[in-house]
Amino acid sequence: MESRLLDILVCPLCKGRLDYDRPNAELICKADRLAFPVRDGIPVMLESEARDLDPAQAAAS
Repeated sequence: MESRLLDILVCPLCKGRLDYDRPNAELICKADRLAFPVRDGIPVMLESEARDLDPAQAAAS
């Protein structure tokens, strides 16, 4: 995923910063503890598609 795209993408819920989890192909919002999938290089920024993270996973990302 391009770093320029990561610089402009924000969480659709809280508008906070996202971290890219390369091995799992997910964008992580630590504030909302959500992981948004990246499919075929395209971020899927829908709350209904996001995976909930437990507090330990959110802190580790």
